[in-house]
Amino acid sequence: MKKLLAGLFLSVLVLALAACGAGKKEDTNGTDSKENVTLKVGASNVPHAVILEQAKPILAKQGIDLEIATYQDYVLPNQDLESEEIDANYFQHIPYLEKEIKDKGYDFVNAGGIHIEPIGIYSKKYKSLDDLPEGATILLSNSVTDHGRMLSLLEAKGLIKLKDGVDKTSAELKDIEENPKKFKFDANTGPEMLVQMYENDEGDAVLINSNYAIDNGLNPMEDSISLEDKESPYVNIITVRAGDETKPEIKKLVEVLTSKEIQDFIVKKWKGSVVPVK
Repeated sequence: MKKLLAGLFLSVLVLALAACGAGKKEDTNGTDSKENVTLKVGASNVPHAVILEQAKPILAKQGIDLEIATYQDYVLPNQDLESEEIDANYFQHIPYLEKEIKDKGYDFVNAGGIHIEPIGIYSKKYKSLDDLPEGATILLSNSVTDHGRMLSLLEAKGLIKLKDGVDKTSAELKDIEENPKKFKFDANTGPEMLVQMYENDEGDAVLINSNYAIDNGLNPMEDSISLEDKESPYVNIITVRAGDETKPEIKKLVEVLTSKEIQDFIVKKWKGSVVPVK
């Protein structure tokens, strides 16, 4: 009888432990799971993907496997975010995102600002803005979303004056009120091709986004004849679908990218060509 009772007791104990084990396994598939979460982020090659690579091992230690998809243009990263091919993207600044939302109806939000890439003015022919002659040809991006920023830079440097009351983030060529040196503006080149135009000595001056400049071996601090101020409002951000900004992995991504470790890396790596937000 004692042996029978002992056997029954052991059977019940084994079943109970199995039940507990099953319950624990079920929990690991929920919020208490210790399995890493995969986070796929679309980014421009430089500096965005480089910065993400630096953050990758830090995120891995915190349970996030970062997968980086690189892009050469400004169109596909938002299309792929909308179609859920990626979980977030890191390539655009706030005014560009706002225009994309307005024009294309994207339901996206800014999850956090990371850095600023000052636009530079480059010239093979002239060593300073003062040297630009009357009637000089200035090459701009054919992306209208870049025009407000580029024209604001030219105004800040005293080369032109925009009409009073114009929203400078969305200013266009027609909003130029004063052009004392009668510069000619050519806005027919894709932003990714402006470096090539500069290398080919096209135009008298070329305005180039720092990510394209750096990606093609230029150093904005050394090679440009003038650079946008560091106080630029064009902060590059992590963009996600509305509602995803509260996901733990997205919040952790932004936290790591704005950490002192990553921000110090940005300063050391680019020496002012890319400026951290903090």
